[in-house]
Amino acid sequence: MLSRITGDVDAVETFLLSGVANALYYVVCLGVYLGMLVYLRWDLTLLALAIVPLFWAAARHFSRLIKAASRERRRRSGSISAVAEEALGNVALVQAYNRQGWEEHRFERENVGKFRAAMASARIRAVYSPVVEVIEVTGGLAVMGLGTWKLAQGQLTLGGLLVFLALIGKLYSPVRGLARLGNTFYAASASAERIIELLDQRPQVVEVPGARRIGRARGDVEFDGIWFRYPDAASWALSDVSFHVASGETLALVGASGAGKSTVAKLQLRFYDPDRGAVLLDGADLRDLSLSEVRENVAVVLQETLVFHGTVRENIAYGRPDATDADVVAAARAADAHEFIERLPEGYDTLVGQRGRTLSGGQCQRLAIARAMIRDAPVLLLDEPTTGLDVGSGRRIMDPLRRLMAGRTTVVISHNLLTVRDATRIVVLDHGRVVEHGAHDDLLGRNGAYARLHRLGAGAVLS
Repeated sequence: MLSRITGDVDAVETFLLSGVANALYYVVCLGVYLGMLVYLRWDLTLLALAIVPLFWAAARHFSRLIKAASRERRRRSGSISAVAEEALGNVALVQAYNRQGWEEHRFERENVGKFRAAMASARIRAVYSPVVEVIEVTGGLAVMGLGTWKLAQGQLTLGGLLVFLALIGKLYSPVRGLARLGNTFYAASASAERIIELLDQRPQVVEVPGARRIGRARGDVEFDGIWFRYPDAASWALSDVSFHVASGETLALVGASGAGKSTVAKLQLRFYDPDRGAVLLDGADLRDLSLSEVRENVAVVLQETLVFHGTVRENIAYGRPDATDADVVAAARAADAHEFIERLPEGYDTLVGQRGRTLSGGQCQRLAIARAMIRDAPVLLLDEPTTGLDVGSGRRIMDPLRRLMAGRTTVVISHNLLTVRDATRIVVLDHGRVVEHGAHDDLLGRNGAYARLHRLGAGAVLS
């Protein structure tokens, strides 16, 4: 994708900026010289133009080959960027498993592929130029032969023949330029096709015409008979899932990995639409509402703490771009982040680095909580907010999380008992189905699926 929105767009832009101007220049020159030649000797001009179809035939044949080679070269260029980004982004994993050689091999393989595509394009262009030269010489010789015969017959003067031959050289130059420009056009069209492929991608969800706007919601959330399957997946991620969270209540979703918990969050944010059933906000189907307003009413703290390369202030204000400095500081205080931010070299203006590499996991998570705080949305989604944190860090962010949850409709996806036991209601998912629901103590007393999670693998984290 990066290759398409940078390299391919640049290739099309270059053609439009220089190619169109050159085409106009060639057309004007062709018209001028052609008019002069017809004025001098129309019969010789017709003979000179007889080889023009050969120019276009050669250009058309070689252009198809150049287009295929250019498309492969652009594809390989994108693959090089993707392999490099993936390897560098996961450099710790690469080093930990001693896979440097393997990654170098992958990078080399894509580079060799691009080299071969570039060489194929170069060979095609190298053959094309001599072919054009031969066609041009053939035309010139034909005109020279007929002109010499007319000179011998007294139908043409020597000066007239020399002038005509000089203009013929001028005529073939723009013809050759237009043919060469055709090759450039086909090379750029390969990039244009890759851009069009990207533009033709349709989003998973679309806003219906005349979508309703609801402003700030009360926060009443309901999943009504939800069936959902990811694109191209064989099995259902959620099967007939129903629950209701009234405004201000907290619902906890628990279950083994792959049970469908995070899918619930994706449907609530309307990253996907259910295949059957409806997700309701204040009684309205999300599919009938403005997509931007649906997401304006939801704040999220995700399992993967997402931090941008920028200042601490910018990362917190990302939740509400119009927030004032006072709002940013207040959110940081509520998230217990103000103290560590003040100790940073530049305070709130400290750059955190890509993916927050200068901060600890707990600090990044508190920034994420501050970001959700400043958004002040009526619905809150917590997707494994303590995952990846040690016990001490996990406990330190509990107070900020409770302040964040206060007064909001909250859906908590977690294995951590500290974030689950205070929930108004707990829903247990297993293979995409609701198998139990109730309060923490009640579910433990039933000695069912929730109690097993509590005792066994997930229970080790839960407790």
